[in-house]
Amino acid sequence: MKISFRPIGVVKTPFQEPQGTPIQPQAGAGVEGSVEIYPEFKAGLKDIEGFSHIVLIYHFHLMKTYKLHAKPFMDNEERGIFAIRGPARPNPIGLSIVELVRVEDNVLHIRDLDIIDGTPLLDIKPYVPRFDEANAVRTGWLKTNIHKLEEMRDDGRFAKQPQASRKDGSDK
Repeated sequence: MKISFRPIGVVKTPFQEPQGTPIQPQAGAGVEGSVEIYPEFKAGLKDIEGFSHIVLIYHFHLMKTYKLHAKPFMDNEERGIFAIRGPARPNPIGLSIVELVRVEDNVLHIRDLDIIDGTPLLDIKPYVPRFDEANAVRTGWLKTNIHKLEEMRDDGRFAKQPQASRKDGSDK
């Protein structure tokens, strides 16, 4: 089965390459950018200005391969790709909750960014705490490392051309 998506816009940020980019939106607090929505999707922005935050779903366009195990930014131990938030994934889809500062025509001005300039945008959803916050949350291996978030930046480890994974997705 083939699944395909087409971008609805493009994200504009000050980050020109992975290295040095914040690894999560909270680590990019105060960083401003914009999202340019393509004209054919502009009508879908109706009423979005009423939300303080939005969820951006985008394509990690710089990722060419993936591995099922990788060292996450805030740990030195290899973890399963589904237990980390790195970009080198079987389906290179990213998700960031950002502050919506204002809307001008087909441009969303946003803040608190961890996205590379030129990233293709796949979808936008309004962030609604009652829908999106969970109770009694466990954070797995990150429990002892979460304090590192604000100082962490991408060091280029995922942008390097990793050895190609086998068709079955294994690393061996």
